[in-house]
Amino acid sequence: MTEPAVPAENLSPRWAGGRRTEPPRTGDERATLTAFLDWHRATLEAKCAGVAPERLSEFGVPPSGLSLHGIVRHLAAAERWWFRIQFAGEDVPMLYYTDDDPDQDFTDLGGDTGEALAVWRAECARSREIVAAAPGLDTRGARPRSGEPFTLRWLLVHLIAEYARHNGHADLLRERIDGTVGA
Repeated sequence: MTEPAVPAENLSPRWAGGRRTEPPRTGDERATLTAFLDWHRATLEAKCAGVAPERLSEFGVPPSGLSLHGIVRHLAAAERWWFRIQFAGEDVPMLYYTDDDPDQDFTDLGGDTGEALAVWRAECARSREIVAAAPGLDTRGARPRSGEPFTLRWLLVHLIAEYARHNGHADLLRERIDGTVGA
């Protein structure tokens, strides 16, 4: 059976630029999950590339308080929270969070956007190290307060979903900033 031909103009435009490697269509579960997470990380990087620093902090779709800068900060915090604190049990402070201001990743956008991207990249790199060091996908982490266990497999799927959701937001924000679109 052959695939039906679809005219190129009916396909979603491809994102110009960026360094995204397509996840493999065959491979073991670990390689597939980590490749999809890295693809989503690269997608966020691409959506932020070429945007003037001051525009990264714009709340582009009122009344939403989302910005590309805030999404980067939020995902840096998510990487740290899930991989370092909850899975690996590292004793590191949370990023962009206090009990008095739990949404500061999205709302307190002072500071350098380049620094926020560097923090996010560093958290992604540390997460990759933690995943590489884990013996397998059934390796467990635990929620600090409840002790509820979860597996590395669950964590990878959870973060893929988190990135997918926020990359959808990033698509809309980037299109609003300069009209750039693409999957």
